[in-house]
Amino acid sequence: MDYKTQGVCSRAIHFDVEDNRLKNVIFEGGCAGNTQGVARLIEGMDIDDAISRLEGIHCGPRPTSCPDQLAKALKQYKANQ
Repeated sequence: MDYKTQGVCSRAIHFDVEDNRLKNVIFEGGCAGNTQGVARLIEGMDIDDAISRLEGIHCGPRPTSCPDQLAKALKQYKANQ
């Protein structure tokens, strides 16, 4: 799935889901070290677990973050299934 982010430095998030598990998570733009770290940490994680861990994380004064945007993307993915 391709998800266009809002309110963060990254422009988009790309990922695949296989057997309800995350694969091939790639953030386009953003803080490279942080987004690569998040992507590696959640690789293979159940999407419901990922949502519960990432949802609601803020980046400084922003009401969202790249991890929170990924949670939103996963919720959208689930809604479309």
